[in-house]
Order: sequence, then C-alpha cells, then structure tokens
Amino acid sequence: MNNVELDRKYIWHPFTQMKIQAEILPVKRAAGSRIYLEDGSELLDCISSWWVNVHGHAHPHIAARIGRQAAELEHVIFAGFTHAPATELASRLVPQLPGAMAKIFFSDNGSTSVEVALKMAVQFFSNHGKKKTRILAFENAYHGDTFGAMSVGGRSTFNTPFEDMFFEVDFLPLPQVGDDTALQRLENYLEQHEYAAFIYEPLVQGSAGMVIYDAAGLNEILARCREKNILLIADEVFTGFGRTGTLFASQQLAVKPDMMCISKGLTGGFLPMGITACTQQIFDAFYSDDKMKALYHGHSYTANPIACAAACASLDLFEDPSCFKNIQRIATAHQQFALQITGKVAVRSVKVCGTILSIELETGDQSGYFHSLRDKIYYYFIKKGLLMRPLGNVIYVLPPYCFSDEELKTVYTAIDELVNQPLINLL
Repeated sequence: MNNVELDRKYIWHPFTQMKIQAEILPVKRAAGSRIYLEDGSELLDCISSWWVNVHGHAHPHIAARIGRQAAELEHVIFAGFTHAPATELASRLVPQLPGAMAKIFFSDNGSTSVEVALKMAVQFFSNHGKKKTRILAFENAYHGDTFGAMSVGGRSTFNTPFEDMFFEVDFLPLPQVGDDTALQRLENYLEQHEYAAFIYEPLVQGSAGMVIYDAAGLNEILARCREKNILLIADEVFTGFGRTGTLFASQQLAVKPDMMCISKGLTGGFLPMGITACTQQIFDAFYSDDKMKALYHGHSYTANPIACAAACASLDLFEDPSCFKNIQRIATAHQQFALQITGKVAVRSVKVCGTILSIELETGDQSGYFHSLRDKIYYYFIKKGLLMRPLGNVIYVLPPYCFSDEELKTVYTAIDELVNQPLINLL
C-alpha cells in the first residue's frame, strides 16, 4: 500500500469530513516556502501551514539547534526541575512581551494556553476570596477546540453538539468605526453581571475569516473592562510573531493585557508548544504558603527542551534586522495588490494587516465557512501550485517571511485571474 492508501485506512484528519474528502496529498519534504509532494510536484505554502511557519520550512538554523538539543536533553519532568532551554526562552521572551508581563507558564498548544489563561483568571479571584466566573468574548471568536476554548468561542457548527456543556460567556460584537454598539452592549452586560475576564484576538479574528477590525474601538472596550477590574486576556496564538507587522498585535494597542496566549509561530513552525504569559499581579495571587492556592495545571511535555530550543532559535531569527525588513516588504506588497484588486466585480472587500491579506469574494449570497465555493477555490489554487485554504468565500495570503517578491507575484497573479472571471465558472 502507498502512503495515500495507508492514510485512508488508518488516519482521521482534522476539520475533515473523511467520507467526501476528495484528495489527500502526500508530502515528501519541505524547504523555505515550498512543499514537495511524492509525485514530484511542488506547492507554494501561501498560508504558512496553518499559520505556524514564520521563517520557512526546515530552516537550517532552527533545525541545527534542535539537533544539538536532542542529543543533549530530549525531555525531563518540569515539576521540580528546570533546564537551560526553558530559562533562556523565558528570559529572552518576557522582555519582548507588551505591557507588564512578568511570568510565563508553559503548555502544549494554542488551545491549552487559552485553558491556562481562563483558569488563571477564575482562580485569581478565588484566591482573593471572590467568586467571579463569567467571561466576556467577541462574537465569532475562535480560541481553540478544547472545552474552555470552545466556551469562549463563537457559537457555530463546529461546537453545536457541546453547547450544553459550556460555561457562562457573554459575547460582544466587534467594534466598528463610527458605531458604538459594542460599547453599549458591554455597558448593558456590566449592569447585569460581574466578569472574571475578557478574552479577545487583538486586531484580527483569524478563523472567523481574517476579520480585521477597529483598534480604537478595541482600546475603548479594554479600558472599560480594566475600570471594572476585569482581567484582559489577549489571544495572540495567531497574531503573534510578526503577523500584524509588529512582534505582537498588542503592541499596537494603548491598553495592554494582563495575560497573553502564545503558540503557532513560537517555535518557528517546528514543534508544538504553548505559553501563557501573565503580569506579576496575577502570579502573586497564587504565590502563597497555602498549597490550595497553587495553579494545579500541567502537561507531560511542559517546557519540552527541544521545543524550547526551537523557540530560542526562532527568536534569533527575529532579532536579525532582515526579518522585520521582510515582514515590511510583504506588508507593502499586500497593500499595493489590495489597491489593484479593490473594486473588481468578484471582490466584496479587501483588507491588509501586516503580512495578512484578506479578500472576501462577492458571491451574491450568504457568506460563511461552509460556502459552496470554498472547495472549488481550494482546488483552483492547488492546480496552480499554490497552497491556499479559503475560509468559506474568504481567501487570504499569509506567507512565511522568506517569501520572495517573485513568489508573491505568482500568488497575486493567480488571485487576479480568479477575480477577473465570473465565479460561477468554478461551480
């Protein structure tokens, strides 16, 4: 049996209806911005392999650091022990975090970093003798697929079977320029309830369709929450590590978070790891002679040394001035292309935030993740040698920072050809 046949027999893929999945593509290797398939063809990775790969596949600097670390210390229990890769990562990362972050807690991925933040928020008040468990979040948010993360995510087909098991969350609409609906709803909620925390994806809601929203309006909401002693949790799992043009999106906001959730680009796309960062104030609520005030949370692979080494190597690359020059180069190219296609008949809207280019196609009917055009558009790009993964009728470009100008031009040309034809041709 070949790899595709073995896959079909034994593997269950994420976000996939296995019965009708048309094609599984077997990958042999990857390097830089390119994925090489077993049949000899190649794809440009235009979405950084689900947003994790920031510097390019198989980057030699990160790979070499991983190899050295694997030969020295592959893993050790992190309860009662520490090691150099973890302390190096913590001491280098914390000073670069926005606001007054002081401590980091290691976990396994984005969803678990959110779970940790939510538990920190609720127990913070419990340790102070207060019961505050209700959470605020944005409509259509996505914070992961574990139960706490689903609870604070937008209600959708993805989580309908589990809704009766979610805890109490109230949702705000995204702030819009010239519209105070979000702030008004917040005030209504504040008259009715007390809240432990507000969790938000700063500047961009990724899974909702690369929705780029008003920073000034978000600042107002954050400021009001802080006045009411509501802890602020910035979910930067997606927006972190240069995606919005700065190392973290929260650096572009006046009001800084009390906690941050970090993953995806953390290890340069090599290994799974999550981090929940918090201020000294949060940490101090757990720092006690009373064992019952400890945060009883952990994972077998907490602070895995190999993953920590990968993250340190990735930070090396971010500290090279050429990295942010590439980020700015990609952002500028996106902005120029956005002007070029704005107003095309097939284009409903175009937005750019840093290295994120988001294009909502004009379909004449309801939008959404399950839009009938989604699969057609996906295979349209695959046939052109491009890995794009549309969010319903929204296509986006989110490349690793090694993407060349010529590769960007290839992607833009394919998009231009798509929006210059009647979309009905794809049906």
